[in-house]
Amino acid sequence: DEGLVGGLLDDEMIGNFFPVVYFDYDQSTLDEPSMQTLRYYADQMLKNPRVLVSLEGHTDERGSPSYNLALGERRAQAVAEVMMLYGVSKDRMNLISFGEEQPAVMGQ
Repeated sequence: DEGLVGGLLDDEMIGNFFPVVYFDYDQSTLDEPSMQTLRYYADQMLKNPRVLVSLEGHTDERGSPSYNLALGERRAQAVAEVMMLYGVSKDRMNLISFGEEQPAVMGQ
């Protein structure tokens, strides 16, 4: 499985929290459970205006490194677009693609 991990600051303390949104193989489309997860975190960010996130796109090792970096970027962008639809400002999100270099889950 492949995933997207967003580092989110906890709403009560400064720290890291890592919810994971998974994508189907070779996809950057979000399913309904992922949309609900993002809605929850968007609401948390709206309640806590100091919170910033880093959205990290990951893939597995299938495909070329350049393809996987682009896929990781599309995944991070898909999450950012949903967060913006829920009211989170673009300037509160930093997008990073790790491609296959740091898979969220080991294996294919």
